[in-house]
Amino acid sequence: MKKAVIILSGGLDSTTCMGIAAEAGYSLYPLTFDYGQRHRIELLNAQKVADHYCVGDKLKLITLPFLRDFGGSALTDDQIAVPHMDAPQGNGYTEGKMMLDVNEDIPVTYVPGRNLLFLSIATSYAEAIGAEAIYIGVNALDYSGYPDCRPDFIDKVNEVITLATKVGVQGGSIRIQTPLIHMTKADIIREGLRLEVPYALTTSCYNGGTKACGECDSCVLRLRGFAEADAVDPIIYL
Repeated sequence: MKKAVIILSGGLDSTTCMGIAAEAGYSLYPLTFDYGQRHRIELLNAQKVADHYCVGDKLKLITLPFLRDFGGSALTDDQIAVPHMDAPQGNGYTEGKMMLDVNEDIPVTYVPGRNLLFLSIATSYAEAIGAEAIYIGVNALDYSGYPDCRPDFIDKVNEVITLATKVGVQGGSIRIQTPLIHMTKADIIREGLRLEVPYALTTSCYNGGTKACGECDSCVLRLRGFAEADAVDPIIYL
C-alpha cells in the first residue's frame, strides 16, 4: 500500500488531512512535533486522533526543544502574550463581532521557521520509510498571516526535496500535499464532516487549556468556520 506521512498537530486542519489521506487510500504515518509550545494539549489530541485512525502505534513524536529556547513567538515564549480577538465567549458566533484581519502584519503567534523545519524532518522520514506523500494542513485563505503557509513556500520546498533526496535525483518523488491550501475554513469543516473526521478530539486554542478560550485568532477562525458551515463545534469553550 502507498504510504503518506501526515504532519499531525492534533488541530482541525491536520486532522482533516488525516481523513483526506485515508480516503485516498494511503497507509498513514503521523508525525507530531513537541517544540515547547504553550498549547501542549495538542500533543495529547494528536495521539487521540492517531488512535482513532488505528495508527496510534505508528505516531512519531519529534522533540525540538530549541524552538522554545529561541523564543520569538507567543507560542513558545511565555513573555509574549497570545493576542485575543473581539470574539464571543462560549461555543457561539455573533455576526459582526468576529472581526479578524488576517492580511496585515505577521502575528506574534508565528513561530520562526516552524514549517520549514517540520517539512525537512518529514521529508527525511518519508524517504526512510518509502512514503510518496507528505500531508500538511497549511492554508492560504482563512489563516493567521504566516509566511510558511503560502503556496509559493510549498512549491519551493517541493523543488528542494527533488534536489536534496536520493529518491528525487533517481527520478522518484516525494510530494508535499496541501489539500486545504485554497479552501476556506468553512469548506475545510464541510469536507471534514463529510469524511467523519473526529473534530471532538481536536483542539485549536493557542492558550492550551482543557477548554478552548474562544478568543485567540485560532479559536476565532475555527468558530467562524463552523458557523459558516452551519455546523456545531463539538469541543468545549470557556
